[in-house]
Amino acid sequence: MLAELKQRRAIRQFKTREVERDKIETLLEAATYAPNDRMREPWHFYVIQGDSLKRYEQVALDYLQKRFPTKPHLVESSMKAITHTPLIIVVTSAIVDGDSGATKDNTFAVSSAIMSMWLMAEQLGLGMVWRTRGVGLVHDTALHTFIGASDAEQLVGTLCIGYPAEEIESTKKRTPFTEKTTWL
Repeated sequence: MLAELKQRRAIRQFKTREVERDKIETLLEAATYAPNDRMREPWHFYVIQGDSLKRYEQVALDYLQKRFPTKPHLVESSMKAITHTPLIIVVTSAIVDGDSGATKDNTFAVSSAIMSMWLMAEQLGLGMVWRTRGVGLVHDTALHTFIGASDAEQLVGTLCIGYPAEEIESTKKRTPFTEKTTWL
């Protein structure tokens, strides 16, 4: 398993090939086995592909043009993240009214669910990147409104998923754990 974790990479370039429904369902099922406090299972998944992906592209374009009105190059390059992705899954976490601790726990659980999906994606021959800023629209209300999420949900990640367009090298350097660990 350590080898698989070391090889995990954010994939940003995808083939145009659609992701099969059974593989999408396997990703979603893998997510549901993530650890979560009090078995609240705080996640919800919004699958965007086909026609809904075209509508999402417009939402992202409107957002980027409003945010960067004087930077059309940035808008254009950012949009490639959406227009060249065959599948997007937006993941939300349940907000527990009046309990910020439980809400945080839910966010942690959803983050674990996303990591489970990421590892499963690699097992299925898929690539993935977890976006939050920019076209991930996690910090803006436009995507929240587009997917129809309730006020009791917060967006945690926009997952761009597909078949990798090219072979990815697994030579990314990581800081050794010994430099980030204090033994007490």
